[in-house]
Amino acid sequence: MQLAFILYKYFPYGGLQRDFMRIALECQQRGHQIRVYTLIWEGEIPDGFDVRIGPIKAFSNHQRNEKFHRWLHADIQQDPVARVIGFNKMAGLDFYYAADGCYEDKAQTLRNPLYRYSSRYKYFASYERAVFAPDSKTQILMISEVQQPLFIKHYQTPIERFHLLPPGIARDRRAPSNADDIRAEFRAEFNLCDDQYLLLQVGSGFKTKGLDRTLKALASLPSEQRERTSLMVIGQDDPKPFIIQAAALGVSKQVRIFKGRSDIPRFLLGADLLMHPAYNENTGTVLLEALVSGLPVVVTDVCGYAHYIEEADCGQVLHSPFQQKQLDGALSQILANRQLRAAWSANALNYAKTADLYSMPQRAADIILAELP
Repeated sequence: MQLAFILYKYFPYGGLQRDFMRIALECQQRGHQIRVYTLIWEGEIPDGFDVRIGPIKAFSNHQRNEKFHRWLHADIQQDPVARVIGFNKMAGLDFYYAADGCYEDKAQTLRNPLYRYSSRYKYFASYERAVFAPDSKTQILMISEVQQPLFIKHYQTPIERFHLLPPGIARDRRAPSNADDIRAEFRAEFNLCDDQYLLLQVGSGFKTKGLDRTLKALASLPSEQRERTSLMVIGQDDPKPFIIQAAALGVSKQVRIFKGRSDIPRFLLGADLLMHPAYNENTGTVLLEALVSGLPVVVTDVCGYAHYIEEADCGQVLHSPFQQKQLDGALSQILANRQLRAAWSANALNYAKTADLYSMPQRAADIILAELP
């Protein structure tokens, strides 16, 4: 079959983008043709992919997206496909991969009531309604159990249209047999001694991921701990506000911020603790990438995948409402307790051997390629 995949932007390091790529490649390996509609494509194009980039210009994101939507549907009418799979919310999808949380719930609970009169709200709300309304035909590939009740609450979406997927962690994130050697080489490369602590934070969207909270926690450490602790941050975002914050907190020398990169497994093996005190997070793929590499985690309970950290007993989940003092205290106690970190690491590696954390692309392809209702 000819399959059309739609996403606004592709770059190699985003969680949604990597999920799209793995699902599309799985479908291609099963003998199907892959067409991609996007506004921006960064990185290599896999052999056999037909990537069509929308020639769209607009003053605002929602105007751009509306024009893109009209353009791609006109193109599909001229050059039909058997399935349309969207990774962003919009009308006309056969399948929607629900990487984003419920927009309507955020608009009602986190925004001023006047926000719902804005053109931005009307656009995003209408595109979400096109997917989740009771009379929509779109099948929904869910990756977060936390969000499903919210969609049902706001849209009365029939339960049978939801398909809950297992996580889909790439197996190259698992700790290899020479993990200790990789860790030693990594720490030598970055001049990290055995008695130094390395905190790691990974993810695009530094504000949403709670980087400001991590910087405050780093600055709160007792002086002896703080001097021995470094923080590395990796993601596609503007680092300037956080560079300024680090300077104001007096921790600039301990903080390094990198753009997205392809060697995340090395960082996971070289670090001592993954920090993920997010404000909101539909899933949090990096949490499971840390788990399968044996890296302990500190995470807020608003993250869809936080329950895996509790089930594996491989880190600390901070319960809502968030309190900065709780994060500050947890960080100091964890760094001071080498035995606890070692136990969490062993628990994570044992859990990774038996839990289904890897089969999302195969299960998603099974659903996409089955007969539509």
